[in-house]
Amino acid sequence: MDKLNSIRVFLQVARLGGFSSAAQHLGISKAMVSKHVSDLERQLGVRLINRTTRHLKLTESGILYRDRVQGILEDLEATEVSVANLNAAPSGTLRLMAPTSFGSFHLTRAIAEYRQKYPKVGIDMVFTGRTLDFVGEGLDLAIRTGELKDSTQVARRLTHSRLVVSASPAYLKKYGVPLVPIDLTRHNCLIYSPRSPLGAWPFTVDGKATTVRVHGDVKANTADALRIASIHGCGLTQLPTYVVGLDIKAGRLQPVLENFEPPMQPIYAVYLHRQNLTAKVSTFVDFLYDYYQPIPYWEQWTDA
Repeated sequence: MDKLNSIRVFLQVARLGGFSSAAQHLGISKAMVSKHVSDLERQLGVRLINRTTRHLKLTESGILYRDRVQGILEDLEATEVSVANLNAAPSGTLRLMAPTSFGSFHLTRAIAEYRQKYPKVGIDMVFTGRTLDFVGEGLDLAIRTGELKDSTQVARRLTHSRLVVSASPAYLKKYGVPLVPIDLTRHNCLIYSPRSPLGAWPFTVDGKATTVRVHGDVKANTADALRIASIHGCGLTQLPTYVVGLDIKAGRLQPVLENFEPPMQPIYAVYLHRQNLTAKVSTFVDFLYDYYQPIPYWEQWTDA
């Protein structure tokens, strides 16, 4: 069997959690799905999936293989699309959706440079935190932060962000620097109201995920508002580095508790179909990938 096809089948099984679900999604028989996975295991010489009549679970080797080949396959398929569209001049209007803060801070500046290279492409931006509706919104592309749950969408990982706790140097000088997450209970913490549960800040302590319930006298439903309040000394925030990274780099904010940060969050370009991808979409996704690699500029604090 073709190894690349077997890898694609294995990734669908891993993503959907079952042979039947993968078979239905791929439009092939359950027996064929099983054969692809078995052939892949035989070629690798390891078991990727422990399976019984009721349960399916990736082995340690299966988890490692899934994580490694997912990125490789995405890059390969994106390269194939780019080569196929190499001779097509990008044109028309690119309608895209992005989270408000990321779109305002980082997507807009990338778009300005992209249009210098591809001036025939117009841009229609929608910045919102709403759930994606590609058909209803008439979208070509969306930017999403965090892990994706919708397996019907195609995604390419562009870069990453981290949740970082920070405050103004003046605030920390006056009230002290928290050394461990529980110290935050003695500080004024600015609350992002859409986050649920309210005031629950995630951390990693001794390798384990935990939360600290914080309190403060300022709440807002936008990260931008909390960022400005924190710069002016109102308290500590826990916000993505794409929101506060440039302020940290400029010295307006100071990061704390960096050894206790939760895992990094990926940032994806999401679209509906990989086949017959238009030149405007493929060139823009490629441009964004190059623009934010290898380390996103909002995390290059050592250059400050």
